[in-house]
Amino acid sequence: MENRRSFTLPTRFVPAIEFGVLAIAIAVGVGSYFVLSGGERQHLLTPPVMALLLVSNLLPCMALLVLLGRRAAKKRAASIGGGGALHVRLVAMFSLLASVPMLLVTIFASLLFQTGVEFWFSDQARSMLVDARALTQESYRQILSYVRNEVVTMAGDLGPVLREYPTDQLEVQQFFAQQAYYRNLSEAVIFSISPKGELQTQLFYNPTDRDLSTEFDMGRVRALSNSDAITDIKNGRSRSVTRIPGVDNLYLYGGREWDMTKYLALSGRAETMLKSYQAFLGRSGSIQLRFNISLFVISLMIVGLAVWVALVVADRLVRPVGELVQAADRVAGGDLTARVAIPRRMDEIGTLATAFNLMTQRLNEQTSALVKANEQIDSRRALIEAVMSGVSAGVISVGPDRAIRVINASAANLLGIDAAAAVGKPLAAVAAELDATLAGDAREAIVQLQARGEAKTLAVKITRDDGSFILTFDDITQQLLDQRRAAWSDVARRIAHEIKNPLTPIQLAAERLKRRYGRQIENDDGTFAKLTDTIVRQVGDLRRMVDEFSSFARMPKPVFHEESMLDIARQAVFLHEVAHPDITFTLVAEDGLPPVVCDRRQFGQALTNIVKNAVEAVEGRPENAPKGEICVSLQEIGAGQLQLTVSDNGIGLPVERDRIVEPYMTTRARGTGLGLAIVKKIVEEHFGNISFGDRLGGGTVVTITLDLNVLAALEGEGAASAYTGPEESQRQAMLTRNGTLRS
Repeated sequence: MENRRSFTLPTRFVPAIEFGVLAIAIAVGVGSYFVLSGGERQHLLTPPVMALLLVSNLLPCMALLVLLGRRAAKKRAASIGGGGALHVRLVAMFSLLASVPMLLVTIFASLLFQTGVEFWFSDQARSMLVDARALTQESYRQILSYVRNEVVTMAGDLGPVLREYPTDQLEVQQFFAQQAYYRNLSEAVIFSISPKGELQTQLFYNPTDRDLSTEFDMGRVRALSNSDAITDIKNGRSRSVTRIPGVDNLYLYGGREWDMTKYLALSGRAETMLKSYQAFLGRSGSIQLRFNISLFVISLMIVGLAVWVALVVADRLVRPVGELVQAADRVAGGDLTARVAIPRRMDEIGTLATAFNLMTQRLNEQTSALVKANEQIDSRRALIEAVMSGVSAGVISVGPDRAIRVINASAANLLGIDAAAAVGKPLAAVAAELDATLAGDAREAIVQLQARGEAKTLAVKITRDDGSFILTFDDITQQLLDQRRAAWSDVARRIAHEIKNPLTPIQLAAERLKRRYGRQIENDDGTFAKLTDTIVRQVGDLRRMVDEFSSFARMPKPVFHEESMLDIARQAVFLHEVAHPDITFTLVAEDGLPPVVCDRRQFGQALTNIVKNAVEAVEGRPENAPKGEICVSLQEIGAGQLQLTVSDNGIGLPVERDRIVEPYMTTRARGTGLGLAIVKKIVEEHFGNISFGDRLGGGTVVTITLDLNVLAALEGEGAASAYTGPEESQRQAMLTRNGTLRS
């Protein structure tokens, strides 16, 4: 019931919303008024701006109509259950169906109208009319310019001739006539001005009866320069007067008759069209505004009609629906006997009422069955939980959505998580490695993961049932480690056996060659001795490597006696301190350290290997690195716990730090990878723990922790094992043979 009512607008907010929408409508209207009335309205608003103004006013007005319709629906449905929610939804639906298309159509119509007429009110249309007027005016100027240019050019051509010859000479008259004819002049006159200001004609071409002295100001004519001219149009004739250069008091007049009627008519029509367009442009803003106001009013009328239709339809539909709502409320309250009356007309509402009655009847029947089934499920769940809590293997039940349904304590312990917090979470968030096994069809898988900072290997079995999964897994980390160690021990034993047998004959043969033939070779530059020494030295390196293999393969059982761990540490540090004087060694120990029950030889070997690795890490640094430092510290922590720490400022741990204690895992070119494996084996046989970390400021920290109480119970156990392998027997035989050969 809460979900159904959560979509209804709270009543206390409605007046504030209505007031807010009204305020927005008024504010938008006032803003639109200032936008439309401000500035010059000689130009249209752009279609997007006008459409934006139209939509800005439509939206709050439409929302106001919808809110008014909601208020009316509330009043109509006051006596019907549901608080008038159906009325409100119908009003909203019809309003939306009417408003959205109407809004889109309004925008489209506004944009279509304004885009269609925008061209006629645009700068392009106005520029066409202005250009037409300018074209006629330019034609008029071209006519004037043509006659002026011809007269000025003709005066320039006549100047040299008139300076040499008088005007009454026949050749001058012919040249003058040719010039006037070639330049398409209707008439031409060469004249001078007397001191009294009278015009005196010298030569003429196609003269007329007009008196030029009355048509031109003789004062302006006298003031003309050689390249200047007086030009005008009178009585359909374009005329121009200029001075003939190089000749005093001699002027040229030229004229041409034009049909100016069409030019004047075109110019008048262009001017009239431009004025008419400007007057029409002044009314474009009001035309645009009236059209958009019409769209605004029509849109609001259509939305108002839709709200009214919604109210009428809601009245007819809401009554039977209200009965259904009341019956549904009774069902929600637990009364499954609620029924509704079936209407006389079997329409959709009648079908819904029939279905509702049938539903409540079946719900009543099924509820009883579900109660019984839930009781059985609860008893089975209690049994399953009791069984799972006692199983040592980890068990996780996963649903089709990959979420954890059930997880037992063993699984939570193996994964290092809280069982209660894990229920309901996705399996990928708890153990992504286990989630990846569900992707295929495999029924078994080996998974490696990190749990509380510790790497674990799990043997997983997967059971699938209709999209659900049950994962059963055990921790086989130690089992795999034991198998791997046993396999490496076997490999080391075989390698030691196969390689060590031929080493002793090779070494003895090289030593005998050096003793017997070293002095007999003539002209020897020492090459023979170097080669034999190299053989002996390399055989020694191989023997040491094989000894490490043998030590790892057949590590003797430790003999536990009470020893001073401080003396063991001091001896290991002293051996390397003498061999590496350029490294600072420090031994720090607390006063009154208790004795430790251990195998002195084996633990000394382990500590020596750790210090040796620290020395190699220090020597592997760059040449400009600070002085090397190695610190060995002993301290008692807690009750009966002894901690031994070896720290250095060397190159630090490699990237594969999790595998450095595995056999044959090494990062050095000449390393065998058995040193730390032997150390780990010795520490484990002393029931201790070894860990590797980074030193603050660079380097490595190796920490060994021993339980003194556990070791104290082992005092006197174990025995040294004497072992003579075939390679040792062969070495003794070769030594005996060598002695015989020597004798």
